[in-house]
Amino acid sequence: MAYEILVLDIDGTLTNSEKLITGKTKEALFALQERGHKVVLASGRPTPGIIPVAEQIRLKEYGGYILAYNGAKVLNCQTGEVIYEKSLPKESIKEIYDAAKEFKTGLLSYDKEGIITPREPDEYIQKEAMINHLPIKKVDNFVEYIDYPVNKCLLTENGLYLAEVEKELKNRFRGKLNVYRSEPFFLEIMPENIDKAYSLGKLLEKLGMTKDQMICCGDGYNDLSMIEYAGMGVAMANANDQVKEAADFITLSNDEDGVAHVIDRFM
Repeated sequence: MAYEILVLDIDGTLTNSEKLITGKTKEALFALQERGHKVVLASGRPTPGIIPVAEQIRLKEYGGYILAYNGAKVLNCQTGEVIYEKSLPKESIKEIYDAAKEFKTGLLSYDKEGIITPREPDEYIQKEAMINHLPIKKVDNFVEYIDYPVNKCLLTENGLYLAEVEKELKNRFRGKLNVYRSEPFFLEIMPENIDKAYSLGKLLEKLGMTKDQMICCGDGYNDLSMIEYAGMGVAMANANDQVKEAADFITLSNDEDGVAHVIDRFM
């Protein structure tokens, strides 16, 4: 079966080490969309952090899609239609806040303007702000402040310590929330059963397509579900070993136009 839809993680996949999309990769994506193929950006980033990237590769013009917050929100770039969305249960916000306090980690979520955090931002929160070009706002009443639907929270700390916190919170929130690390220093806390694969399934239903028509490219832990799910799962050469083992194909690295290589070879 021919591949009709290309799903791309952003950081470490579509963008190079300088957080830029190269001219070669852009041209390959423009040509792909000109031929009628659909492109999806699937990232742990919040929606405002993905939109500027989507604009660079003309997803609005060609009718592409954004999958934000690791799958908690799926958006049609052309129409603005929200195809799928799942929020954290309201009562979970206090539990997440209490966990961050207990384990002395950083904590962030998002509002319409940018990133919110209950204490002085650590280096990892500042990194999240820089990646997404979003401002940081310190809010004293974090739990009460969030009186709107939230798609995810992030706990932040150095990787060795956060690995221990991850084990503890996976047990604590089992059957209620999804807990996993997207980076060694980012612990994602998401609505239950949400990952990139699940939300791509919702998008495919909407499009009347099957996973056999889809190629998914990624490099990180949060890409595993979609790489295993896709008709063809592709790991970047710079991906971690677990992702490479799960992939059907290993392309060039994000600094060697690995995405363009996939398009040239398979689409």
